[in-house]
Amino acid sequence: MPERVRITDVSPRDGLQNEPMREDGSPIPTADKAELVRALERTGVDEIEITSFVSPEWVPQLGDAAELCTMLAGTKPAGMTFSALVPNSKGLDHLLQANQDAGERLIDKASVFTAASETFSRKNTNADIAETLTRFKPVIARAHEEGLTTRGYISCVIACPFEGIILPEAVADVARRLLELGVDEIDLGDTIGAGVTETTAAMLAAVLDVVPADRLVLHLHDTFGRAAECVRAALDMGLRSFDGSVAGLGGCPYASTDANRAPGNLATESLVRIILDQGFTTGVDLESLAKAADIAAGITGRIKP
Repeated sequence: MPERVRITDVSPRDGLQNEPMREDGSPIPTADKAELVRALERTGVDEIEITSFVSPEWVPQLGDAAELCTMLAGTKPAGMTFSALVPNSKGLDHLLQANQDAGERLIDKASVFTAASETFSRKNTNADIAETLTRFKPVIARAHEEGLTTRGYISCVIACPFEGIILPEAVADVARRLLELGVDEIDLGDTIGAGVTETTAAMLAAVLDVVPADRLVLHLHDTFGRAAECVRAALDMGLRSFDGSVAGLGGCPYASTDANRAPGNLATESLVRIILDQGFTTGVDLESLAKAADIAAGITGRIKP
């Protein structure tokens, strides 16, 4: 039997968070976001990152997190995980309230976000790496007390738009510190899509010295068309969990290449095909995934990769 690889689709959160507001100043309608999540539910992905509980002042496109959760109540398929990003304890409070209002544990996993680059961390979270990790300690502990699992994102694991190349040892150090805080899994993000086979393998080798492969997730951006080789390198090194964003939605706002090309998370439909070509299975239905990609492209006006 082929070995199974776990797929998380992050398009409702990471894919939509940097989408521009509409001409009238309004965000993408909550009903459209719910339609995208429901379409992803039908694909068979293991997990959907549905939203982020951040201040609407910082991310106005996701200011409807609580309303979205109410719309999605009762729709989550058995065995599927819903996750959401929380920047701090207040964000976790909002997540827990959303679950209560939904009348179920709609969101199973709380995610926190740091970086392997001090400059990126300060620009993205207004705090250095040490400060963000200190902030996360009570969040992770309380999430576990409430029966949630936790994910710790590390951005800029290959390179930073401000600092350039990031040493693998720096990534491993942040991963170790997240593990010590008690996160259940660590998500390694190539934020600007700078990775190639050699740099991805070097980074993973350093991280695997401190974190077992079954607690790692790889999050790739296809900015320069090299994500496929990085997926293959990670599979060869034992990783079995990856993020994708249907229709290639999202990406780092600091990594745009030109006016006509989105920075681009690796499209989930491309990710699944790469994994299948390597002899693994995912449990994802490609036809349903294509329909979800059409919906994602329709609500954003973007062209699918």
